Amino acid sequence: MSERAVLEVIALDVEDAVAAQAGGADRLELVTDMAADGLTPSAATVTGVRRAVDIPLRVMLRLADGFAAGDVGRLVRVAAELRQAGAEEFVLGFLDAEGGVDLAAVERVVAALDGRPWTFHRAIDRAADRDALRKQLDGMPGLDTYLTAGSADGVDDGLSVLLAEAARQGEPGYEQRLLVGGGLRLDHVPALLKAGVGGFHIGGAARPEGWEAPVSADAVTRWRTALDAA
Repeated sequence: MSERAVLEVIALDVEDAVAAQAGGADRLELVTDMAADGLTPSAATVTGVRRAVDIPLRVMLRLADGFAAGDVGRLVRVAAELRQAGAEEFVLGFLDAEGGVDLAAVERVVAALDGRPWTFHRAIDRAADRDALRKQLDGMPGLDTYLTAGSADGVDDGLSVLLAEAARQGEPGYEQRLLVGGGLRLDHVPALLKAGVGGFHIGGAARPEGWEAPVSADAVTRWRTALDAA
């Protein structure tokens, strides 16, 4: 029997988290400020969500818009605060000015996570060389997932890249779970599942009334049902 696909839902607060779990989400990505594509939430939000739901949550480590690390020392301190607030899994990813992975920044932040699981987020879709980035991060402690649309412009443009990377699953640099998100629609799902993609990430799709409205449990259920049926 094949493993059930992971459905991850972006949550901004406790209300979102409760609705996502009720709809059948397997995991949350906890962020704030979607106008900046998702920044680090407060420790209080992490604590509240952790108390309200029992599904896993991955907490964003990103202090400003863009993909530069910025103040790495501050990132390390924030990671420690979030761990004290109950965070056990994380999301991060930093690029240098040339579009390569900022390996020094990633290594410093990951060291502060003490082996906790983490996702390298859609910074990979802005990387100058996706394959080189993956190989540079190969063996990084805790890295178990890449969140990607295959393109900075979304899944429609990146589908061929996603299918090609799924076909390389298990190769050095390609051992992590592929978590697809960024303009993802239900009509993308059959081809991705057939290719062996095991994770799906939704934000706006879980909010039919827009980002000003909370997560809809019914919308999440539609995705859960579609993934399971496919």
